[in-house]
Amino acid sequence: MDFTIRAVRPEEYEELGDLTGLTYLNDGLLLHGEDDFYLDVLRDTARRARESEVLVAADTEDGIIGGVTFALGGTTWADIAVPGEAEFRMLVVAPAARGRGVGEALVRACVDRARALPECARIVLSTDAKMVSAHRIYERMGFVRTPERDWEPIPDHRLRTYALEF
Repeated sequence: MDFTIRAVRPEEYEELGDLTGLTYLNDGLLLHGEDDFYLDVLRDTARRARESEVLVAADTEDGIIGGVTFALGGTTWADIAVPGEAEFRMLVVAPAARGRGVGEALVRACVDRARALPECARIVLSTDAKMVSAHRIYERMGFVRTPERDWEPIPDHRLRTYALEF
Protein backbone atom coordinates (compact mmCIF):
# COMPACT_ATOMS: atom_id res chain seq x y z
CA MET A 1 0.00 0.00 0.00
CA ASP A 2 1.59 3.25 -1.14
CA PHE A 3 -0.75 5.50 0.82
CA THR A 4 -1.64 6.10 4.46
CA ILE A 5 -5.04 6.19 6.17
CA ARG A 6 -5.17 8.83 8.91
CA ALA A 7 -7.28 11.63 10.37
CA VAL A 8 -7.71 14.67 8.16
CA ARG A 9 -5.65 17.71 9.17
CA PRO A 10 -7.12 21.23 9.30
CA GLU A 11 -4.89 22.39 6.47
CA GLU A 12 -6.43 19.61 4.30
CA TYR A 13 -10.09 20.48 4.89
CA GLU A 14 -10.43 22.48 1.68
CA GLU A 15 -8.60 19.89 -0.42
CA LEU A 16 -10.80 17.05 0.85
CA GLY A 17 -13.94 19.17 0.52
CA ASP A 18 -13.09 19.93 -3.10
CA LEU A 19 -12.35 16.27 -3.82
CA THR A 20 -15.60 15.16 -2.19
CA GLY A 21 -17.72 17.71 -4.02
CA LEU A 22 -16.09 17.10 -7.40
CA THR A 23 -16.36 13.33 -7.02
CA TYR A 24 -20.09 13.51 -6.33
CA LEU A 25 -20.56 15.94 -9.24
CA ASN A 26 -18.46 13.99 -11.74
CA ASP A 27 -19.99 10.65 -10.76
CA GLY A 28 -23.49 12.04 -11.31
CA LEU A 29 -24.54 11.63 -7.68
CA LEU A 30 -26.03 15.11 -7.23
CA LEU A 31 -29.49 15.35 -8.77
CA HIS A 32 -29.23 19.12 -9.27
CA GLY A 33 -25.55 19.30 -10.25
CA GLU A 34 -23.74 22.46 -9.18
CA ASP A 35 -27.00 23.84 -7.75
CA ASP A 36 -27.56 20.89 -5.42
CA PHE A 37 -27.83 21.95 -1.75
CA TYR A 38 -25.85 18.85 -0.75
CA LEU A 39 -22.73 20.13 -2.52
CA ASP A 40 -22.09 22.65 0.27
CA VAL A 41 -22.47 19.88 2.87
CA LEU A 42 -19.97 17.70 1.01
CA ARG A 43 -17.43 20.52 0.81
CA ASP A 44 -17.68 21.44 4.51
CA THR A 45 -14.97 19.14 5.84
CA ALA A 46 -14.28 21.43 8.80
CA ARG A 47 -17.79 20.91 10.16
CA ARG A 48 -17.65 17.14 9.62
CA ALA A 49 -14.29 16.97 11.38
CA ARG A 50 -15.68 18.91 14.37
CA GLU A 51 -18.76 16.72 14.71
CA SER A 52 -17.49 13.28 13.64
CA GLU A 53 -14.29 11.59 12.53
CA VAL A 54 -12.98 12.26 9.03
CA LEU A 55 -10.31 9.99 7.61
CA VAL A 56 -8.21 10.48 4.51
CA ALA A 57 -6.06 8.37 2.27
CA ALA A 58 -2.91 10.34 1.56
CA ASP A 59 0.19 9.65 -0.46
CA THR A 60 3.38 11.63 -0.80
CA GLU A 61 3.00 12.32 -4.52
CA ASP A 62 -0.68 13.18 -4.94
CA GLY A 63 -1.71 14.41 -1.49
CA ILE A 64 -5.28 13.52 -0.52
CA ILE A 65 -6.53 10.69 -2.74
CA GLY A 66 -9.62 9.69 -0.76
CA GLY A 67 -11.73 10.37 2.28
CA VAL A 68 -14.60 9.13 4.42
CA THR A 69 -16.72 10.34 7.34
CA PHE A 70 -17.17 7.97 10.32
CA ALA A 71 -19.98 8.61 12.80
CA LEU A 72 -21.54 6.87 15.77
CA GLY A 73 -25.23 6.09 15.82
CA GLY A 74 -27.43 8.84 17.14
CA THR A 75 -24.94 11.62 16.33
CA THR A 76 -25.24 14.48 13.85
CA TRP A 77 -23.57 12.70 10.93
CA ALA A 78 -25.34 9.36 11.30
CA ASP A 79 -28.11 9.12 8.72
CA ILE A 80 -29.29 5.60 9.57
CA ALA A 81 -27.11 4.35 12.45
CA VAL A 82 -28.80 4.15 15.82
CA PRO A 83 -27.05 3.93 19.20
CA GLY A 84 -25.03 0.72 19.25
CA GLU A 85 -24.09 1.12 15.59
CA ALA A 86 -21.52 3.08 13.59
CA GLU A 87 -21.87 4.47 10.09
CA PHE A 88 -19.63 5.72 7.35
CA ARG A 89 -20.57 8.26 4.70
CA MET A 90 -19.17 10.35 1.90
CA LEU A 91 -16.64 7.74 0.80
CA VAL A 92 -14.68 9.18 -2.12
CA VAL A 93 -11.59 8.19 -4.08
CA ALA A 94 -9.86 10.49 -6.56
CA PRO A 95 -10.35 9.23 -10.13
CA ALA A 96 -6.58 8.84 -10.65
CA ALA A 97 -6.32 6.67 -7.51
CA ARG A 98 -9.16 4.27 -8.30
CA GLY A 99 -8.16 0.63 -8.57
CA ARG A 100 -5.40 0.97 -5.96
CA GLY A 101 -7.43 -0.30 -2.99
CA VAL A 102 -8.01 3.16 -1.53
CA GLY A 103 -11.77 2.75 -1.08
CA GLU A 104 -11.41 -0.64 0.56
CA ALA A 105 -8.69 0.67 2.89
CA LEU A 106 -10.90 3.57 3.99
CA VAL A 107 -13.84 1.21 4.60
CA ARG A 108 -11.57 -1.18 6.53
CA ALA A 109 -10.39 1.70 8.74
CA CYS A 110 -14.01 2.51 9.57
CA VAL A 111 -14.79 -1.16 10.28
CA ASP A 112 -11.75 -1.41 12.55
CA ARG A 113 -12.82 1.71 14.49
CA ALA A 114 -16.35 0.38 14.92
CA ARG A 115 -15.16 -3.10 15.98
CA ALA A 116 -12.93 -1.54 18.64
CA LEU A 117 -15.97 -0.01 20.36
CA PRO A 118 -17.46 -2.48 22.86
CA GLU A 119 -20.92 -0.95 22.51
CA CYS A 120 -20.94 -1.23 18.70
CA ALA A 121 -22.76 -4.26 17.26
CA ARG A 122 -22.56 -3.33 13.57
CA ILE A 123 -21.52 -0.74 11.02
CA VAL A 124 -23.99 0.53 8.43
CA LEU A 125 -23.99 2.65 5.29
CA SER A 126 -26.24 4.14 2.64
CA THR A 127 -25.28 4.08 -1.02
CA ASP A 128 -26.65 5.18 -4.35
CA ALA A 129 -27.73 2.46 -6.79
CA LYS A 130 -25.22 3.89 -9.32
CA MET A 131 -22.23 3.09 -7.10
CA VAL A 132 -21.80 -0.47 -8.37
CA SER A 133 -18.03 -0.68 -7.78
CA ALA A 134 -18.53 0.42 -4.16
CA HIS A 135 -21.22 -2.24 -3.71
CA ARG A 136 -18.70 -4.88 -4.79
CA ILE A 137 -16.25 -3.67 -2.13
CA TYR A 138 -18.90 -3.79 0.58
CA GLU A 139 -20.06 -7.28 -0.37
CA ARG A 140 -16.50 -8.60 -0.63
CA MET A 141 -15.89 -7.30 2.91
CA GLY A 142 -18.94 -9.11 4.29
CA PHE A 143 -21.54 -6.34 4.28
CA VAL A 144 -25.07 -7.52 3.51
CA ARG A 145 -27.96 -5.61 1.99
CA THR A 146 -30.57 -4.36 4.45
CA PRO A 147 -33.43 -3.34 2.16
CA GLU A 148 -35.75 -2.81 5.12
CA ARG A 149 -33.59 0.22 5.99
CA ASP A 150 -33.47 1.73 2.49
CA TRP A 151 -34.61 5.35 2.52
CA GLU A 152 -35.08 8.54 0.53
CA PRO A 153 -33.15 11.64 1.67
CA ILE A 154 -35.20 13.56 -0.89
CA PRO A 155 -38.29 12.41 -2.81
CA ASP A 156 -37.62 9.87 -5.57
CA HIS A 157 -33.96 9.35 -4.62
CA ARG A 158 -33.84 5.98 -2.88
CA LEU A 159 -30.61 4.93 -1.16
CA ARG A 160 -29.66 1.31 -0.60
CA THR A 161 -28.34 0.27 2.78
CA TYR A 162 -25.82 -2.31 3.91
CA ALA A 163 -24.69 -3.57 7.32
CA LEU A 164 -21.79 -5.57 8.71
CA GLU A 165 -22.53 -7.40 11.97
CA PHE A 166 -19.76 -7.93 14.51
